[in-house]
Amino acid sequence: MTHELKTIVSHYEKKLPDGELAVLATVVALDGSSYRRPGVRMLIFESGDIVGAVSGGCVEKEVLRQAQAVFQTGISRIMVYDGRYRLGCEGILYILLEVFEPSTAFLSQFWNTVQKRLPFRIQSYYEKNQGDSQDYFTCFHFAEASLPVNQHTKNIEKELLDFEQEMHPCFQLVIIGAEHDAVQLCKYASLTGWEVTIVSNPREEKTTEDFPGIHKLLTVEPEAFQLTLDKQTAVLVMTHSFVKDLQFLISLKEERAAYIGLLGPFRRREKLFAELMERCPDISEEYIEHIHGPAGIDIGAETPQEIAISILSEILSVVNNKEPLLLKHKMGNIHS
Repeated sequence: MTHELKTIVSHYEKKLPDGELAVLATVVALDGSSYRRPGVRMLIFESGDIVGAVSGGCVEKEVLRQAQAVFQTGISRIMVYDGRYRLGCEGILYILLEVFEPSTAFLSQFWNTVQKRLPFRIQSYYEKNQGDSQDYFTCFHFAEASLPVNQHTKNIEKELLDFEQEMHPCFQLVIIGAEHDAVQLCKYASLTGWEVTIVSNPREEKTTEDFPGIHKLLTVEPEAFQLTLDKQTAVLVMTHSFVKDLQFLISLKEERAAYIGLLGPFRRREKLFAELMERCPDISEEYIEHIHGPAGIDIGAETPQEIAISILSEILSVVNNKEPLLLKHKMGNIHS
């Protein structure tokens, strides 16, 4: 959800020169089921503009209506939305509405944390019933400081419920290769909210304009490739060159990303693995087994766009430790 917060904060900063008031809506509790889980947020501006969503679209109008009281009084509110008779989700949402007016220090800490790919924590204080209170508020706990979303927030005067959320760095996808299929994969991954880094050959003369939604472009030869990977990172090797793929697999052998994928058929993968083990006899079996090749889930994909969906689906499956399954065959909660 960190990528959604990035969108909220960046839109707020764009409107700062206009001095427009904003209200942050956070789902802090849920009874039953809902389209989204607690921790999802949206930002409402006084003009009626909205950034983000807290449901599939059915709750937002009521959030916008009740936010008007917060605009007028500046006092936080818990909004209770009972969807059991209005929605297919059959749940009761408890949504905290509060003035969003972060300090300069908050904005600086937020972007510094995101850029350094550091985790942070969010706490919201509330009561589980419809009502207004100056004691309801949300605080972000960064590595260097704990700061509320409203710089005018005062100390809590009574005991309240505490919704706590651990936030991880944005998930990132490193695509090694810059052909047409990499463009499509970049586009679809960025729409998912992932930060996408494209690694291209300097001789290809690619620019960021060639890749919609790109976060970063690296133009580097395999032997000079250096990028620190973490458990919030997936890598896909897809240069369409056997030699280049091999060189990049060698450069990645000490890295421990959440996912490493390899484009191409099974026979090509076996040839790459054989060459990899011949050149690097000390390479670990764990690294070889960690490589997903051919990358993707068998959904009958043919076009570059469909193949991108297949690859992204496998990455999500691996990262979330879930076996692909038709939801009609799953008992209990749909999303868990």
